[in-house]
Amino acid sequence: MNTTGPALDQGLRLIPFRGLRYVPERVGSLAAVTSPPYDVVVRPDGLHHLESSDPHNIVRLILPQAGTAAERNRQAADTLKHWLAEGILAPDPVPALYVYEQRTGDTLQRGVIGALGLSPASEGVVLPHEDVMADVVADRADLMRAAAAHLEPLLLSYAGDGGPTGATAVIERVVARLPLLTTRTEDGVGHRLWAVTDPAERAEIESDLSHRQALIADGHHRWATYLRLQGEQTAPGPWDFGLVLLVDTARYPLQVRAIHRLLHRLPVARALRALDGRFRVRPVDGPLPRALDALAEAASEGNAFLLAGDGRFHLADRPDERLLARTVRTDRPDAWRALDATVLHSTLLDDVWEIPDAPEHIAYLHDASAAVEQAERHGATAVLMHPVREDVVRDLARQGITMPRKSTSFGPKPATGLVLRSLDIG
Repeated sequence: MNTTGPALDQGLRLIPFRGLRYVPERVGSLAAVTSPPYDVVVRPDGLHHLESSDPHNIVRLILPQAGTAAERNRQAADTLKHWLAEGILAPDPVPALYVYEQRTGDTLQRGVIGALGLSPASEGVVLPHEDVMADVVADRADLMRAAAAHLEPLLLSYAGDGGPTGATAVIERVVARLPLLTTRTEDGVGHRLWAVTDPAERAEIESDLSHRQALIADGHHRWATYLRLQGEQTAPGPWDFGLVLLVDTARYPLQVRAIHRLLHRLPVARALRALDGRFRVRPVDGPLPRALDALAEAASEGNAFLLAGDGRFHLADRPDERLLARTVRTDRPDAWRALDATVLHSTLLDDVWEIPDAPEHIAYLHDASAAVEQAERHGATAVLMHPVREDVVRDLARQGITMPRKSTSFGPKPATGLVLRSLDIG
């Protein structure tokens, strides 16, 4: 991806900020206060596990629990104020950019966390690739507004020059130094964070990014929230910037995974009956990894979905071409029309199964085994997806074409809770 693009007048503008960070002496461990991003923590057992891991776990800010939305947001704001007053969280003494590293097995990701200027978004500098849900944006906006803080960074990707130059050169110098923090979360991922305060190094990073574009890899709803809250302001200020992690994927490639659907009110038997004559449907052998291999093989030849929830696996592929012609809009590029997510929403959900895209009907899960387990427990249908290729995502984003929401899951995602940004602290 040539992120320098066609002679951008203004590229990415990344500025330092005084990060809010946990004071290690005031919490059980840094690992115990972190969380995955808010939209990954979807299962109640996962939420409860995080809440019980430490009384100051960040999930109490990003997913506060109360009777109403207003009470939840007020609770998060009050909790943040109390933690600051009690010294649980404290701002760093001077503004900084932050180098962030994740490492597990053969996977190494490094990037820069900073406050990104929002105004260039309309000029094609930050490229979204998925639609968003208005109710989720409204919910995140209410929370951010109440807390006056950015609680977790978006994940943005850009392609550098393929070598240790510019921002990447600074990153690889910085990681040889003593980090601000080191921790290993229970998933086995090691995390390290460094502050970049040297003006020359900050200028090197900022100059390199100033002529680049970025793709939103994770955090479309938070990006839309940033823009919404910025639009509410009448004067320049801290809302003109949003907390992001920028990763050079030429140096540190991201992984692309699928996001699966759980159809709460659709039993598998009914789902299969509706597919008769419209898709080819056949049973495939388990266990789940083996069934996902069958899905991958079928997806290499066309649209394919793996249905589960009745103790078995059913592969649905080879949709009827007349059905696709009738249900998939024609005013989009062929690459968009061929997406599994497009066919799932336009053909299966809207037409074949007639399921509204609303939380009471559909849940979005990143973990395939969790989707199958919940479907089997509740008599629902899990629709497992095969991931789309990154080059398809990138090419559509360059054309200004957004994919159906929750089409991709880029990773590894940054851990939430390592560095926050207050809108009230300079």
